[in-house]
Amino acid sequence: MSSREQVVLLSEEGTPIGTADKATVHTTDTALHLAFSCHVFDERGRILVTRRSLAKVAWPGVWTNSFCGHPSPGEQMTDAVARRAERELGITLENVTLVLPDFRYRATDASGIVEYEICPVFTATTRDDIAASPDEVAEWNWVDAGSLVSAVASTPWAFSPWLTLQLPLLNEASAPAR
Repeated sequence: MSSREQVVLLSEEGTPIGTADKATVHTTDTALHLAFSCHVFDERGRILVTRRSLAKVAWPGVWTNSFCGHPSPGEQMTDAVARRAERELGITLENVTLVLPDFRYRATDASGIVEYEICPVFTATTRDDIAASPDEVAEWNWVDAGSLVSAVASTPWAFSPWLTLQLPLLNEASAPAR
């Protein structure tokens, strides 16, 4: 077993079919794999957006949702969400809620790297100060959800494709308890 981070590979139907090193999965021919996205809200109802580190392989420097990640093989999804919140943003989460269980997308960035994921989407809240990991996050900001919707609508190219696809669906789902 590799000591590198592993992702769960999926069949087209969404059934686990194996694992692979994360570093080898995101290519110009990315296999379908399991991931998650999380949108974090503060006590004032603002949503946290982050700008991906310039060191990221895919979509470096673009604004996106609060954080994303991949569950390790056998890891519960909510445990993976909590682990990545701590790793990427230095925060603990409350009110973790699955809002889009069947979200799936395929997108190709300007360099040809493909994301191809079944990616359940969560919302959560935090009261913590952000302590972002610079290898994951270049910048971050708490924004009004309506302002984010307007920004994505007017400049979709400045945002990750998964955020532009999730945001309208997220607005249809109920906001997290505060």
